[in-house]
Amino acid sequence: MQLSFMNRTTMLQQLDETSEWDIIIIGGGATGLGTAVDAATRGYKTLLLEQHDFAKGTSSRSTKLVHGGVRYLAQGNIKLVREALKERGLLLKNAPHVTTSLSFVLPCYSWGQKMYYGIGLKIYDLMAGNLGLGKTKIIGSKKAKELLPTINTKKLSGAIIYKDGQFDDARLAINLAQTAVENGATVINYCKVVQLIKENKKVNGVIVTDELSNKEYRLKCKVVINATGIFADEILRMDDAAAKNIVSPSQGIHLVLDKIFFPGSDAMMIPKTDDGRVLFAVPWHNKVVVGTTDTAIENHSLEPQALADEIEFVLHHINKYLDVEVKPTDVKAVFAGLRPLVKKGAANKTALMPRDHTIIVSGSNLVTITGGKWTTYRKMANDVLTNAAFAAGLQKKSCITEALKIHGWVTDTDKNAPLHIYGSDALAIKNLCKQDKTLSELIHPLLPNIKAEIIWAVQNEMAITVEDVLARRTRILFLDAKAAMEAAPVVAELMAKQMHKDNNWMQQQINDFNTLAKQYLLS
Repeated sequence: MQLSFMNRTTMLQQLDETSEWDIIIIGGGATGLGTAVDAATRGYKTLLLEQHDFAKGTSSRSTKLVHGGVRYLAQGNIKLVREALKERGLLLKNAPHVTTSLSFVLPCYSWGQKMYYGIGLKIYDLMAGNLGLGKTKIIGSKKAKELLPTINTKKLSGAIIYKDGQFDDARLAINLAQTAVENGATVINYCKVVQLIKENKKVNGVIVTDELSNKEYRLKCKVVINATGIFADEILRMDDAAAKNIVSPSQGIHLVLDKIFFPGSDAMMIPKTDDGRVLFAVPWHNKVVVGTTDTAIENHSLEPQALADEIEFVLHHINKYLDVEVKPTDVKAVFAGLRPLVKKGAANKTALMPRDHTIIVSGSNLVTITGGKWTTYRKMANDVLTNAAFAAGLQKKSCITEALKIHGWVTDTDKNAPLHIYGSDALAIKNLCKQDKTLSELIHPLLPNIKAEIIWAVQNEMAITVEDVLARRTRILFLDAKAAMEAAPVVAELMAKQMHKDNNWMQQQINDFNTLAKQYLLS
């Protein structure tokens, strides 16, 4: 189904035409978008506002896993693991085009390790119940070498194979925005909340600036939900200038390599690195994503920078387990993301901080949700919306997202088809190519992406900038930063034609993108 109405101009008109919303959600990442889907499908008049682009921050920078959290099992957080395993199963059913089941190989270096991790992962399987993805197996070192051809077999005793989920985070975010809109929500990117409106000491609206036109809007609502992740404290201070910080940001980085360093179709999981984190090497869009670190960060930003010691840490650890050497010059892209960990007690090591979500309803009825992870976004949305509806005295309505098909859902997905990530929209993109043969041309000789994808992103996915297209509508910046820079002029030209922009706009977009993309390069 073509979403001609996922159009920013149409969305902005809704701001002028609606006198009062039931719910205004601040934040267009996983939690905010999930909440918009839940609110709209319950029949509430819903508006979502994002200061930049959808999934610009944390929600496009994950390890690309839909998982129960093996590490949380070791920490004894049974509740979180059980919840995440259920949500993993639901997400793979509800969005099969952007998710997949993946085999993970966990190398073991002693008989004791095989037993310890083997038993732990069998429990992991059992906890998934009828939403399980497959049985855990214990294998020898020879079979492990077959599955992971570049693994270093020195002292290797064998391995455990288990199943978990994988996805494309930013693509799922766009699909959630589309699903919300299909169900009656209004979602707008590049719209920044600058102030909360109060009446009788209760929050009942927001003042918003359209970042593209500088137009200001005063919007009334029955309840405001703060789903801004690492920026949650800033909204809390809009409500109460004396509010204490509740978020303790932790940075994780990922390095992206060519498949030659990690051939095969299975992922590798190292359960414990020097800093207590898990290290993954995960095949993704014909590359491999290696990460992650866990570094406490004082300041947060939309474009966090990978630190030199983090890069060295990931390279050091991946080289410990492979018999090929990965050098800094081999890295195609490096990206950093911030986790919005909630401060709890005296835990000063962020690797030990809980990934559970936290909901706070302030005295002014501002509802804040933070913490959590992509896998549990739907449960988080359900929880925060139930709290918000109660706080606002909205009519009670049941959540229906457990079996809701997310936009793009298709029954059979050929994961090798170049446009498979678009699901049911792939047909409409192919139709664009039939109307104009030049749109089937590649935007770069080393990339599978075609020109029609750029047109689609502008027409139907609210892409506004070259960065929106190259970072989040396609994932090129995260896969090969150099190729992304080389593709930028082609993308800018295609967008300018669609959006009726001039050469100055094109050049500014290319310059802005190149400045950003250089931060994703190691050399």
